[in-house]
Amino acid sequence: MYSLYWYCIRYNAFNSRVDIHRQLAHLSRMDILSVFGIRGRPKELHQLEDALSALGLHPERVPDSVKLAAVKLMKEADGGTMEDVEASCARAAPLLGYCMLGSDDYTRANGTGETAAAEARLCHAIEGGESLDARLAMLTLFARVIHPDVVERFELKLE
Repeated sequence: MYSLYWYCIRYNAFNSRVDIHRQLAHLSRMDILSVFGIRGRPKELHQLEDALSALGLHPERVPDSVKLAAVKLMKEADGGTMEDVEASCARAAPLLGYCMLGSDDYTRANGTGETAAAEARLCHAIEGGESLDARLAMLTLFARVIHPDVVERFELKLE
């Protein structure tokens, strides 16, 4: 009798559906102390929280899963690593803040100029479809943290 582990290894090896080396390659880049929380939260999360706070969105209103996914999307957009974490978070935060706060609250916190800029970025992201801004907007939509007015105004929907 084979254990479940050995069955999975044999299934993957014989059916070549999953390349085991590709699955395990990320382990060589992983910091084991960070996995267990010994080093604390990544600096990228702190930078993103600071950028969102500066725009009027309290970090506790943003689920950690959304913050982690946003950081991952930013890293992917920058080619796998973020050279300037603070600048990357400062670029992503206005769109996330606008999507989560909605037009009225975002305008109260940041003024009409910043709101118009965020709306223009969102319009451009919807038209383009594959940019970081589009992925961040879709993240808020999929996570169900997007403001209902933004969904209605830009006619966003899940398909």
